[in-house]
Amino acid sequence: MSKNISISILSGKGGVGKTNIALNLGYALHSLEQKVVILDCDLGLANLNILLGLEPSKNIQDVLLGDSQPEEILISVEKNLDIIASTSGVLEILDLEEDIQFMVEERLQPLLSTYDFILLDLGAGIGASTLAFAAATSLRIIVITPEPTSLTDSYAVIKILKNNYGLKNFFIVVNSVSSEQEAKLSFQRLNTACEKFLGLSLLYLGWVHYDENVSRAIREQKPFQKFYSDSLAASDILKIGKKLLRLTENANSIKKGLSLVEGINKTKET
Repeated sequence: MSKNISISILSGKGGVGKTNIALNLGYALHSLEQKVVILDCDLGLANLNILLGLEPSKNIQDVLLGDSQPEEILISVEKNLDIIASTSGVLEILDLEEDIQFMVEERLQPLLSTYDFILLDLGAGIGASTLAFAAATSLRIIVITPEPTSLTDSYAVIKILKNNYGLKNFFIVVNSVSSEQEAKLSFQRLNTACEKFLGLSLLYLGWVHYDENVSRAIREQKPFQKFYSDSLAASDILKIGKKLLRLTENANSIKKGLSLVEGINKTKET
């Protein structure tokens, strides 16, 4: 029986490597013998298929608009690792933004229920569909970088999801840093603001090195987790995947929305 844990991957601002984290975390979880699907839910501004060098003939919009069946848009990139692509510049789908979460659940849930992990690559910022997807998933990973704008915008996203949706558990991944010290300092700055003004403690999931292999993989339209598996960034993502796997072993508690803080605090760093 599949775990069927859904995880939103989002960010306060664009350009922090969110989609790349989503893609390569999917590869990491797949390498840990999990069945994974990654959905590009950045509606209207697709990037996931571009990172893989794919030009799908159908995408999630075709299902949401009633033109295709879910199985027709599924793209297998590895055994037990699939993606569902989005598209760019389609105004019709943006008109459905507020109802999009319910449409995805209704039309894709039978297919998605067969996976251990469902990763949703969301749009940056506080768009209606981004917030709806983030509120609907089992867990949320917010990708940040050390830049002040990333921290400020991520705080805004967390504030809205906490105050408007009652969400309390947020994993943080610090991307593109030179050292663990820099990563933890960035996390602490954001966490301090959330504790002070929101009464909320964030959950540190891990960090990813700044690595030239990441840029190289993007240019080559290949996942660095597969093609540069000995890189620092790939090692970091694998550690995050292993930690996430340990923390989600009790899937029932996650689905019920129970606090993960105690379990995470007890989890040793890899």
